Amino acid sequence: MAPSQTAQPRRIVIAGGGTAGWMTAAALARTLGSVAQITLIESDAIGTVGVGESTIPPLVAYNRLLGIGEADFMRATQATFKLGIMFENWKTLGSKYFHSFGGTGKDHWSAGFQHFWLHGQTQGHTQSYDEYCLELKAAEAGKFAHLPDDRINYAYQLDSSLYAAFLRRMAEADGCTRSEGRITNVELNGETGDIAALMLDGNRRVEGDLFVDCTGFRALLIEGALHAGYDDWSHYLPCDGAVAIQTANVRAPVPYTRAIAHDAGWQWRIPLQHRGGNGIVYCSRYMDQNAALERLLSTIEGQTLTEPNLIRFTTGARRRQWHRNCVAIGLSSGFMEPLESTSIHLIQRAVLRLVRMLPAGRPSLRDIAEFNDQQFTDMEQIRDFLILHYKATERQDSPFWRHCAAIELPDTLAHKIELFRETGRVFRRNEELFAENSWVQVMMGQGIAPQSYHPVAAKLKSEELAYLLSSLRENVARTVDGLPPHGAYVAHYCGVKADQAA
Repeated sequence: MAPSQTAQPRRIVIAGGGTAGWMTAAALARTLGSVAQITLIESDAIGTVGVGESTIPPLVAYNRLLGIGEADFMRATQATFKLGIMFENWKTLGSKYFHSFGGTGKDHWSAGFQHFWLHGQTQGHTQSYDEYCLELKAAEAGKFAHLPDDRINYAYQLDSSLYAAFLRRMAEADGCTRSEGRITNVELNGETGDIAALMLDGNRRVEGDLFVDCTGFRALLIEGALHAGYDDWSHYLPCDGAVAIQTANVRAPVPYTRAIAHDAGWQWRIPLQHRGGNGIVYCSRYMDQNAALERLLSTIEGQTLTEPNLIRFTTGARRRQWHRNCVAIGLSSGFMEPLESTSIHLIQRAVLRLVRMLPAGRPSLRDIAEFNDQQFTDMEQIRDFLILHYKATERQDSPFWRHCAAIELPDTLAHKIELFRETGRVFRRNEELFAENSWVQVMMGQGIAPQSYHPVAAKLKSEELAYLLSSLRENVARTVDGLPPHGAYVAHYCGVKADQAA
């Protein structure tokens, strides 16, 4: 028996623009073509949060998947390259460590490189773990270039508003229709409980078969109309406020983001080609909004270009991110503070997952359940990685950090920490976002030292171990020496004017 298909093109309505809305529209329009009628509704009168400026490597693959030329994209978004995140003051005041993209050293199939490095430490090879990571050393040196065979792993630091505008042009060229207007009501089907249409100002009505909620924290469709529920994770991640501001550049852009801990949260610095992105994340129990703003303004570099953007949030996840005929993407699906630059990534994961699970007719309940399970798992795993930064610390110098020290860990994270502490091992589950090397760098950076290592590391003879470690360090150093300065490379590769980024 042949499968049944709907005869008419499916009507997909995206509520809200910004990064989430236009990432969704661009992917659907490019993938589906004339198979679906795609409409995006947004209002110029409603602003977007627009602070997701720092990304992680999967965005490189996302852009390639959509056929986006990298240099054109970077020029349009004034982007720079990113090799990782520099964490300052997290373990102790004055301490630093780097969470890089890519790998460190050379793994064996039975054990990660950290086991060989740990064995080497007992044999007099006392060089830092950092010396074996190309991306880390290139970032420290302020260098970057594309290498053959994708040997250097990177992401982007970009202007998210410009990225949304870039994707809008692409989506509209592929057939997406934008409708200007404010959503005044969500009309439900009285029989099924599904969303039937969106009412816009001016008494306009937009019908659809599938609706995508990209309305940000307001979550007008998924929560306002459908009451999908929200899991509050603020008992794990207590920060609930942020202030963002843009500044003029005062130095060449470095190929990394800075995350600088303070006594009630942390600050970010993100260098773009044309300006800098700055912000402070804080816990209102220990720092009020005025104090946070004053702290931010007293520590930024360069002339301010915008008024402060004041943001309040509750960390957590929507319990059902696909409910009935509505899918939440972006901030409407939940929020994780931007400590590990995962905001745009979560949009990307949801968009690609939706494309893979698009129904031909009425959505399958099994598809919906699978989507929700995968999305929630993604967010829980990212949540655990963020908690690690706050919990594994020696800081006791303020009430906020003493509060973080008392956080009761989820069982999943407690197991991961103790397993690494006891054995040096890290296991990933269900296509988990953060790789083994990410967990190793952050756990050791936060002061968690393994008490043992895999016995395969001791298999190498002393001269073999010495040769392995020295050759890996030398290869990293030699490659970094051959790289050009990051600012000069950006200016040559995708700069608008060379003197802006050199």
